[in-house]
Amino acid sequence: MARIFITGSSDGLGLLAAKAMVSQGHQVVLNARNKERAKSAMNEVPGAENVLIGDLSSMEETKRLAEQVNESGPFHAIIHNAGIMNSSGSTKNKDGLPLIFAVNTIAPYILTAMIKPPERLIYLSSSMHRQGEASEDRLESILEGKNFPSYSDTKLHDLILALAVARKWPEVSSNAVDPGWVPTKMGGRSAPDDLEMGFQTQVWLAVGEDKEATISGRYLHHQKKMNCHPQAKNTEIQEKLLSVCEQLTGVPFPHR
Repeated sequence: MARIFITGSSDGLGLLAAKAMVSQGHQVVLNARNKERAKSAMNEVPGAENVLIGDLSSMEETKRLAEQVNESGPFHAIIHNAGIMNSSGSTKNKDGLPLIFAVNTIAPYILTAMIKPPERLIYLSSSMHRQGEASEDRLESILEGKNFPSYSDTKLHDLILALAVARKWPEVSSNAVDPGWVPTKMGGRSAPDDLEMGFQTQVWLAVGEDKEATISGRYLHHQKKMNCHPQAKNTEIQEKLLSVCEQLTGVPFPHR
């Protein structure tokens, strides 16, 4: 049985993925941003091993969370599930970064760079990444505080990070997932896609035993490889994103 850590797993797709893997007998460690949500998560997933508290909108708390994960590790797989959508680009966190950028881009970067690499990494992207923009100039403007990234930009960042990890860490299976537009709190009740299918790809990538589940460097929707924004495969853009994140966080991306 595998041991899995899931960010943002106190509700939505992260919680559903946790329930599915616990029901299969796997050890699952949850994440919530505060004590109240942590208690709720453990009540929702009574078979979970533990819940680690860390608010991913804060760089300090995210770094502390990474330390907690390392102390409680090792893990077979990590699912970078946490994300926000309904935040204007101009809303800042206490670090002075756009909130949506801090949660959707910076947090998974910090956790990836600081946590001992597992065998498998899964990043939640979105079909909306195709409307994103991540040119080197665009990334530089975000670094300089001259541009506010959109939700689509940050979901493109997540895909870029997943493919950069796949390229730089060949011993790790790293993939990005489009869960679809599903009826969660983020997606809204009227979302048309299948909720069950929305989390099954993450579960398959985390614990699937077939060879297909371990192939690295893909963008997947419902377990099928999909075409993605060409910028995601551009190695210069990948390196630029890593550089921008390193400069903003002070956390270097480890070379292996």
